[in-house]
Amino acid sequence: MWSVVSSGDLPEAERFEWFADMISRAVMPTALSSERTADFTAEAAVLDLGEPQVSRVAYSPLRSRRTPALIRRGDPEQYQLALVSSGAMTLVQNGNSCAAEAGDLVFWDTSRPSDARSVSEGEPGQLVILQLPRDILPLRSNRLDGLLAHRMPGGTGVGALLADFLRSLVTHGGACGPEELRRVGSTAVDLAAACLAQHMDAGQQLPAEIRARTLIRRIHAFIEYNLGDPELTPVAVAAHHNLSVRTLHQLFKGEGETVQARVRRRRLERCRDELARPEFLTYPVQAIAARWGFSGPAVFSRSFREAYGVSPTEFRARALSVNEGRAERTPRRPRSS
Repeated sequence: MWSVVSSGDLPEAERFEWFADMISRAVMPTALSSERTADFTAEAAVLDLGEPQVSRVAYSPLRSRRTPALIRRGDPEQYQLALVSSGAMTLVQNGNSCAAEAGDLVFWDTSRPSDARSVSEGEPGQLVILQLPRDILPLRSNRLDGLLAHRMPGGTGVGALLADFLRSLVTHGGACGPEELRRVGSTAVDLAAACLAQHMDAGQQLPAEIRARTLIRRIHAFIEYNLGDPELTPVAVAAHHNLSVRTLHQLFKGEGETVQARVRRRRLERCRDELARPEFLTYPVQAIAARWGFSGPAVFSRSFREAYGVSPTEFRARALSVNEGRAERTPRRPRSS
């Protein structure tokens, strides 16, 4: 589902001009310049999420400017929120300026003049850009103006959730169908709004539904990172998020399972995955169970049988037998003499 264009098939001398023309025609009029036009490389890809879009771009160091005249020529009227995947960039807009490195998030407005520079050594710099129509964010534009050309760390809080989400889109988004991508687009807008609201201390501006969905995603992420902790209980989850246990259970009413059921299901799924993998064959079954937070052999065996209809040992034997059968059916490559 990714639409990809690349300079790779062009002669080196034509690559920069091709990229500059492609961006100005297909994205928005922009003045690009580079000190490395002789060996310039670039690749861009777009994934349609319904109203929003996500783009991944990789290119040699360059400067990108949007002047008032270029804005008058053409403007997609978007906010753009980018994850710096590699390299570094600087951005000047609306009287603000920032320098961002890999792992940071940066926010700008296509309807305002801007001056951006990308810097990289060795490999091309890379960005993952979430393109948001100006009217799609449930936040006041005058408050958003304060975040333009503002560096937001992508390693903590909602920023980390958004950064991980964008990386996951790059890896797995192409396998999703149009309807799935529209649902993903709704999630992208929620996470972007929550991230921006957090940085302008305006969380209460968000509709209650969006705040609740964002909180649920934070709780899911917390559970995933702490599955191996045997003390991961609803009480611990609620305390970490400054909630009462009653409020936590109310949040999960629309999830189709309780907090404890989700913890148990995800632990069982992690155990099942490792029991099926040959590289974990030397790990005792109970060591795998303990690794993912089960308190004892009896509890794990009973839970596993209830979920999958067989004991953990039987499941491992069947899975390994299937893997061995596949390996035997795979034709061997002839040796080269």
